[in-house]
Amino acid sequence: MRSGFLSTFYPDEWWDSAYELPYEKWYEEGRRGLIFDIDNTLVPHGAPADERAVELFRRLRRIGFATCLISNNQLPRVKPFADAVSSAFVENAHKPSTRNYLEACRRMRVTKEQALFIGDQLFTDVWGAKRAGIHSILVKPIHPREEIQIVLKRRLEWIVLFFYKRHCKRKS
Repeated sequence: MRSGFLSTFYPDEWWDSAYELPYEKWYEEGRRGLIFDIDNTLVPHGAPADERAVELFRRLRRIGFATCLISNNQLPRVKPFADAVSSAFVENAHKPSTRNYLEACRRMRVTKEQALFIGDQLFTDVWGAKRAGIHSILVKPIHPREEIQIVLKRRLEWIVLFFYKRHCKRKS
């Protein structure tokens, strides 16, 4: 496989967890909106918002960020989570379609240049954000147990991330 093609899926940054990101630094640099995936980014797949997620969103509001959740899940999954963390949201987003990434920016009243996207999947989350022109941050999935179609995508992600790591070593 050619690395040039695979680079289409490379995240702009890769971190261990959405809970360990340098949000204050990004705010100082002019970022104003944060778009989050939910499942396996903030909580295990299908889990409700926990105290850690609620506290993260409190911290983000104190810093000054607007937030928006973007999920391919339906309203019954997304709205209760968004209500618990007090965030705007877009459900049934059809990621990696770019339309709802830009809708998330509109709801937060920020430009795509002021936004950051945080998610755990390359072929939906990261690829959609990159195509929308939004800085993409990949985080490691919270929980290893996933639905079979996601397990299959993860195997392909390993290939892309192998080349991504090699690419990053060459740059440094």
